Amino acid sequence: MEEVLTLVIDGTEPPSAATVKAVQTVCDAAEDRPGPGVVTVEVGGAPAEGWTGGLDVMKVSKWERAVRRLERLPRATVAVATGDCGGAALDAFLACDIRVVTPGTRLLVPADGTATWPGMAGYRLVQLAGAARVRRALLFGLPIGAAEAVELGLADELAEDPAQALAAVAELVGGLAGKEIAIRRQLLFDAATTSFEDALGPHLAACDRLLRRPVAEAS
Repeated sequence: MEEVLTLVIDGTEPPSAATVKAVQTVCDAAEDRPGPGVVTVEVGGAPAEGWTGGLDVMKVSKWERAVRRLERLPRATVAVATGDCGGAALDAFLACDIRVVTPGTRLLVPADGTATWPGMAGYRLVQLAGAARVRRALLFGLPIGAAEAVELGLADELAEDPAQALAAVAELVGGLAGKEIAIRRQLLFDAATTSFEDALGPHLAACDRLLRRPVAEAS
């Protein structure tokens, strides 16, 4: 039976050592057992005013590195967002392969005092939707509703029943090798910024890896 690992991120809380540990624990399990299966990330909540009071750049750096690790896992990842989704919840949501929103979900770039938070969620929003289409969210903190998130490509599905959506994702990725998913994901990331000539080598290496697999399995 394919294993499902679950991570819960509360966006009302700033990134902390406990939040980083929760992500690292799930990543450890996924990397130790990189077979088929899904990592489910349940997110919700957005920070209140003054949420950055206990943060420093070292804590933020550790959090961003944990999210990057989640983003590169040798497993498919699916995030389900409920209600307002900002701060750490938005970071984790945008780092997943498949993103599901429920009715009433709003994606929020939190503001603190004089400006919106300049974390890597802004980078991922631009990578996914383009600068022009998320400009108001990034500069002014304008919420992105569930339907708009789907339209912009920030979410893949608007689902009344998250459990049903998760079951569909499990069926979609069933039998796919986790390490191969990680390779395809990296090729996808690189395609936006890499020339054809520079991309050719990694693509050929991935093709060679796949072509050699039947030989390796037969030996």
